Amino acid sequence: MEFCTLFLLISCLSWSLFVLCDSQLQTSQSQVLLQLKKHLEYPKQLEIWYDRKTEFCSLPPSANLNITCEFNSVTELNIMGDKPATKVSDFAGFPIPNKTLSHSFSMDSFVTTLSRLSSLKTLSLISLGIWGPLPDKIHRLSSLEYLDLSSNFLFGSIPPKMFTLLKLQTFVLDDNVFNDTVPSWLNSLPNLTTLRMKKNRLKGPFPSSIEGIKTLVDLDLSSNEISGDLPDLSSLTNLKLLDLRGNKLGSHLPTLPKGLLMVFLNNNSFMGEIPTQYGQLNQLQHIDVSFNMLTGKPPPELFSLPSLAHLNLASNTLKGSLSDNLNCGRNLEFVDISNNRLMGSLPSCLNSETRDNRVIKFSGNCLSIAGHHQHPESYCREFKVHVYKSNNGGKGIGVSVGLIVGIAVLIVLLAIGLLIVCRRYCPRLISEQHLLQKSVPENSTAGLSSEILTNPRHVFESSKSEVQILPSCRSFSLEELKEATNNFDSSAFLGEGSYGKIYKGLLKNGTQVAIRCLPTSKKYSIRNLKLRLDMLAKIRHPHLVCILGHCIEVEQDDHCSINRVFFVLEYIPNGNFRSHLSDNSPGEVLSWPERLAVLICVCKAVHFLHTGVIPGFFHNRLKTTNILINEHRLAKLGDYGLSIISEETGNYGTKGQEPKSWQMTRLDDDVYSFGLILLESMLGPSVPAKTEATLRGIIKQAGRACKVDGPSSVSDVFRRINNSGD
Repeated sequence: MEFCTLFLLISCLSWSLFVLCDSQLQTSQSQVLLQLKKHLEYPKQLEIWYDRKTEFCSLPPSANLNITCEFNSVTELNIMGDKPATKVSDFAGFPIPNKTLSHSFSMDSFVTTLSRLSSLKTLSLISLGIWGPLPDKIHRLSSLEYLDLSSNFLFGSIPPKMFTLLKLQTFVLDDNVFNDTVPSWLNSLPNLTTLRMKKNRLKGPFPSSIEGIKTLVDLDLSSNEISGDLPDLSSLTNLKLLDLRGNKLGSHLPTLPKGLLMVFLNNNSFMGEIPTQYGQLNQLQHIDVSFNMLTGKPPPELFSLPSLAHLNLASNTLKGSLSDNLNCGRNLEFVDISNNRLMGSLPSCLNSETRDNRVIKFSGNCLSIAGHHQHPESYCREFKVHVYKSNNGGKGIGVSVGLIVGIAVLIVLLAIGLLIVCRRYCPRLISEQHLLQKSVPENSTAGLSSEILTNPRHVFESSKSEVQILPSCRSFSLEELKEATNNFDSSAFLGEGSYGKIYKGLLKNGTQVAIRCLPTSKKYSIRNLKLRLDMLAKIRHPHLVCILGHCIEVEQDDHCSINRVFFVLEYIPNGNFRSHLSDNSPGEVLSWPERLAVLICVCKAVHFLHTGVIPGFFHNRLKTTNILINEHRLAKLGDYGLSIISEETGNYGTKGQEPKSWQMTRLDDDVYSFGLILLESMLGPSVPAKTEATLRGIIKQAGRACKVDGPSSVSDVFRRINNSGD
């Protein structure tokens, strides 16, 4: 008995000594923590870290700070700050006062210090204002199992050496500014279960390597700029959450693993029908594929899934009728099929009057239900536009001319309709007369006053709602452009137009660009030209090709003389509008609804150029070859505003013309050019060039017949239509 008592006493004493020794952090580790506090610029969450005598491992855990120790080393470090990145949308790679850490912060030095905590298994540093590229040396934390650096200002690419973190199970980089591609080495992490990188600026294709992460349970890459097709994901048998909403993914919906619980694929560009395989996902609880371009009839089995509680199919182009015998699962609580092209009656299981606990949304269809904001049935019927092709010869030309005259009034009416759409969705920022008064030149031979050229306030604040989040314009060196194009090699040559040659280039960061070489006027000084380029570079709109930068080349013998100007533009891969208008064109022929969508995009872009900035950009040489189509079949207008640096600007305001007169002439050009684009989109690119002047006259006469006396009366047309309610 005495022996047992002595044994227990010795055991308890040994355990107490072990716990005491374990709670005493190594001096070197304490020093590292104090250095981290200095790197983080002494946040209030770390005020209790006084000095080296602080018992770090004995500090009580809180919501903002927690430290765990084992064997005299830190194994878990969790710090929650008060600088959330979610409240900042204009971060451009530089510190922001009161939002990020200061200029003196070095991400490289911070990670170097952090890597001395070699036993770390869990690291969570959230909302601390950390900024800069994440350095490769993060891989020195080889024991990491959990890494969360969300809600900071980390940018650039994700370090490739992180594939050596073989123990990593949870990898979270939400709410940062990473702007490279999703890493292709993720399948090298054999224990990865959670991968979250939402709300960044990640781009490029969805990496097929993710198919190889068999241990993956949660995958969240939402709110990025990931594009392309999705691979077959059925091999991810452990996947429970798939969130890819708010990207630029296209093609067809992927095959999904049967064990999924939550699926978010909304706000992308998926096309085609909903796979019937989705009706076999018996464990599915929530699925959202809204705001895509899905067609066909939704699979009836999808509604009857036994575990499904939330089903959102809204804002697609689903068509057909839902079966009267449609069965709904017993757990289904929310269904949204609104804003599609569904017809017929609403199945009884989707009638909210029969199920009080079920929310049903079905407005914006063509269902045979009184009220509830349904369209007429004709709205949902398919239609086709047959393009008349005339025979060769004089008879064909005569028929074409008759057809042109016959549809001229229709073109004008369509143009007015498109302008009304722009009027509704792009509210006019200022009346055209006031705009023209603001843009009248003041002792400037080129039509732009020095105040306008130097004052950025002339770009309206209200126009920012239309602006994409795109990189700011910067100056490139000629050496950078030569390197990007392999010294302007012929293999990089894309074509030549009225504004010079254009080449395809690849920047060091992997960005594909288009580089236009523009011969410019000798009459501008470098300072004057730079002001004009800076003003043009401020223009940002979803349907305008983004100007990423420029380069001014001066003559070697005379450093004050300008030789060439280069524009660095975003690369649009899918060709121009004209190449998609006929069977003989190289691109895939666009359907009439797709052509109409392109025309609306162009209308919005031109409306923004005319009224969204002061001075307005007119005489934009609108052509079907200047309308570029991206991979999602959205239109972007190129070659806009270049008249302010080309010789053409000097052709206006001569021969005693008043400023208002030549401004209206330039607006006149855009209006009639847009009419020609409408005509070409109907008849294809076979309209003879020699008839262009005649067509301009026909369009102008038709406009007058509709009481549209000229571009100056466009605002009056808006007012008349709005007042009449027609």
